[in-house]
Amino acid sequence: MHMDFEREIYLDHAAATPLDARVREAMEPFLIERFFNPSAPYAPAWETRHTFEAARADLAHAIGAKPAEVIITAGATESVNLAFGVLQAAQTHVITTTIEHSAVMACAKAYPHTLVPVNHHGLVDPADVRAAITPDTRLVSIGLANNEIGTVQPLRAISEVVNNVRQERLLAGNTTPLYLHSDASQCAGQLDVNVSTLGVDMLTLNAAKIYGPKQVGLLWVARGVQLMPLVLGGGQERGLRSGTENVAGAVGFAKALQIVVEGRKDEAARLIQLRKSLQRQLTEAFPDAVVSGHKKHCLPGLLHISFPGLDAERLVYLLESEGVYVATGAACAANKATRSHVLEAIGLPPEVADGSLRLTLGRLSTEENTARAAEIITRVVRDEYARINPSRPLSDSGVE
Repeated sequence: MHMDFEREIYLDHAAATPLDARVREAMEPFLIERFFNPSAPYAPAWETRHTFEAARADLAHAIGAKPAEVIITAGATESVNLAFGVLQAAQTHVITTTIEHSAVMACAKAYPHTLVPVNHHGLVDPADVRAAITPDTRLVSIGLANNEIGTVQPLRAISEVVNNVRQERLLAGNTTPLYLHSDASQCAGQLDVNVSTLGVDMLTLNAAKIYGPKQVGLLWVARGVQLMPLVLGGGQERGLRSGTENVAGAVGFAKALQIVVEGRKDEAARLIQLRKSLQRQLTEAFPDAVVSGHKKHCLPGLLHISFPGLDAERLVYLLESEGVYVATGAACAANKATRSHVLEAIGLPPEVADGSLRLTLGRLSTEENTARAAEIITRVVRDEYARINPSRPLSDSGVE
């Protein structure tokens, strides 16, 4: 089934983005005539190896890193799992927040861990991170921006906390290393992800979120960070995740990242205006709607809005029938029929959380179709309020 871009409106860019035509063009030769295994000994294979390493260098350059520090992975989830390889032993301690992506949460729960709380905007306090660090803590993993409510974390301040603890450990004779990892999968197309600026030791990125190929990601690892191998085999990627290199995927990822970095400032500004317009139209129609996330420190293209008393899953179904594609939260958790741990963590009451939609804008979003989406969402929500409570005055639901 193909989208009808004249009629249908896609508001789920946080879940997946379409492959950029320029990315597809860059990848195509390595799917057809230049299909060679980069580890093979003959000249065409060596040329493919050169292209693969050039893509790695381009990825590194885009995030202010060196090529040798970039490990190509099969997506962000593998990258996160590889980052947790710094723990190396079950008795070591890890810190993350109560609103992390399920990949980070699942990895953290395999070890002794602490979940640092966030405030009602989804913002973590660096002082709370400091308070959670113990002498055994080896890893702090905090996403740059939350994938559900869009809040951007004060990662640089958290980096300073981690550095201060390192100094304290040296003075105390504690040789346990301490690393800071961040899953920035949602960010590269909208925020600066320069590793030096962020102050992290490891960074996860995902091609599928920036109009690149799916199942391609990277883990940037600072020099001196020791990881345990995730996949054993032929020793590719510094022996950390063996397997024949995905040359087409790496080439596509590098091209996609180059494109989004070059246009990021203008695209972020455009998305902010679209998001503000969408939010204004919906909150004017429904004054009791609840917008979650931080007003200032947030992803440009993400709007999380809740309609108290309604069923979000039903809204998704009804909006799909109208040609508008939205989400209730993270795509990987959408089929679990459980209340979002992110919304619980920010203290959203159940009757509000259950009526929550995540609307994420991107390249497929225009002023025209965003305005049309607002009209359709308003009509569907109005009809739902009338259906569940026919006697309720329209003004009670914010509808004129």
